[in-house]
Amino acid sequence: AGTLMGSIFVASNLSWSLITIGEMLATVQKSLAGSDRIYEILNEPSEPESYKINGANNNCGLAIKNGYFSYDNEDNVIDDLSFEVKKGQIAALVGYSGGGKSTIVKLILGLYPLEKGLMTVNGKAISEYTLEELRDNLAYVPQNAYVFNGTIKENILYGRSNATEDEIISAAKKSNAHDFIMEQVDKYDTVVGERGIKLSGGQRQRVAIARAILKDAPILLLDEATSSLDTESEVLIQQALLELMKDRTSLVVAHRLSTIEHADIIFFIEDGMVKEQGTHIELLTKKEKYHELYKREFSQK
Repeated sequence: AGTLMGSIFVASNLSWSLITIGEMLATVQKSLAGSDRIYEILNEPSEPESYKINGANNNCGLAIKNGYFSYDNEDNVIDDLSFEVKKGQIAALVGYSGGGKSTIVKLILGLYPLEKGLMTVNGKAISEYTLEELRDNLAYVPQNAYVFNGTIKENILYGRSNATEDEIISAAKKSNAHDFIMEQVDKYDTVVGERGIKLSGGQRQRVAIARAILKDAPILLLDEATSSLDTESEVLIQQALLELMKDRTSLVVAHRLSTIEHADIIFFIEDGMVKEQGTHIELLTKKEKYHELYKREFSQK
């Protein structure tokens, strides 16, 4: 009996050790995979202080002339692109998916440099800005705005950290966010959770718009800011965006053409180039690419 119990005890310890080794190997594999991603980020070259991209000193709000860019140094995503948006104008970029619209926004934000061409932001060449100065002149609202794990007030304050309480509330009212904030248990001190999980998609977008209003930058970039929302949320956010675009140079990447009919100028982007440009009425009258896209969207409703 003693020998049997001893054998069972040894076998049990041996099997447990083997199981532990197997689990440890799986954990090591996960850790190695995670460390590869971490080192990939750490090994990225540091962002330069500025880009040596020339442009004209003039009164335009945004301009790219003969711009070229590719992600892989092979196929150009932006191919001889030229457009100009005057100060105070609302301009829209439209076109089919993959045409390069969002890439244009990334280039203006300084996330990537133009490989060739000129770029002007707020009347000055890109080379006259550091990247920090460039981004201070820009307010950006993406399709899915990131909301951090903190309070609503803290998330709005990312727009301008030294803003007063009255300025925060004013920005929230202009973005149509104040009413739903006041319905929360802790009002502006409500913790929204990781990625704003306690808020709906429309509420997160309105917080992001409040953040952009608080920043009060002269140039506004909107990258399909309403494309993933329900109709009710879209109406509220469209009202907030109209308030945000007042007296600003605005560049709007549009998914729904009905949202940019009021734009001062519309650029149809295809294959990284401007294929058509004009007002909503002018482009419909031409009955070319924009008209075809508009008719397709209308037929799907």
